[in-house]
Amino acid sequence: MNRIDRLAAILIQLQSRRLVKARDIADKFSISLRTVYRDVKALEEAGVPVIGEAGEGYRLMEGYKLPPVMFNQDEATALLTASKLVQSKTDAGMIKHFNSALDKIRAILRLSEKDHIEEIDEHIAVMQHPAIVHQPPAELFLQSILKAISSSLVLDINYRSIEKNDVTKRKIEPVGIYYLGNHWYLIAFCQLRNDYRNFRTDRIAQLVITEEVISKIHPPLQSFISKMSDEREVFKVVIDVEADIVKYLGEQKYYNGFVKEEKLDGHVRMTFLTGSLMGFSRWLMLFGDHARIVEPARLNDMVAEIAENILKKVEQNKILLT
Repeated sequence: MNRIDRLAAILIQLQSRRLVKARDIADKFSISLRTVYRDVKALEEAGVPVIGEAGEGYRLMEGYKLPPVMFNQDEATALLTASKLVQSKTDAGMIKHFNSALDKIRAILRLSEKDHIEEIDEHIAVMQHPAIVHQPPAELFLQSILKAISSSLVLDINYRSIEKNDVTKRKIEPVGIYYLGNHWYLIAFCQLRNDYRNFRTDRIAQLVITEEVISKIHPPLQSFISKMSDEREVFKVVIDVEADIVKYLGEQKYYNGFVKEEKLDGHVRMTFLTGSLMGFSRWLMLFGDHARIVEPARLNDMVAEIAENILKKVEQNKILLT
């Protein structure tokens, strides 16, 4: 990126946030702090009212506005791709607001970018895997949850539990939302349980933003996500698969924790990180006669037990049929 483009990008970054640290600018553009200071000074000399707060960062003077931003073709394509994901992974409310924002963005695009968007629109699609049943609900309450978080307000919800399928009324203090395994989740402090809980947003039957202000300071969302990752037990699996069989594993290898592969003499050594050895062993049965387990050793025992149980069933069926 040349300096002119970088200065424009820094100006956009300053416009998009209340306060921007010099270190954040340096990290984003892979430049030194000294270069950041020079670039900010150049913006000031060009008439941009940048206010530097010692030890904190930079901000623009209140009321200063940039002229309309022009997007290049790559940025326009990225926005269109993001819209496809929003349409397939969120609810009707979020889709409506995103499309409205996208229309405003389209309105300021140059004619060449508009033509480009229309040209590639039908060439981008997000498909659901046939093995995963997914029927997006009309309401996931994402907008309301985020509104409550930004205003530090308590939520009043009716929640249908996954285990018992009963509905309980709860007051919760929302921390953040995240997307995992085809579902949106809300981490919140539950006043009923007096502890933090994980709620699947499609299991929320009703949600109301109350006027009760959250007085307690909660840990950031990332700390909960990091904790969940640390608590989840992961097993390393290494198998040797005949080279001409690997291509038939397709996307299934990714669902089973595929990490890497190494081509050896006549076979491919594949490494996986899986959360369930039993689940992996059952998948391995599909092509087990063309593979060898390198590690862990107990995976051999699990596969052998499944094979023995299948053989017993087959023998029983033979007897019944005769």
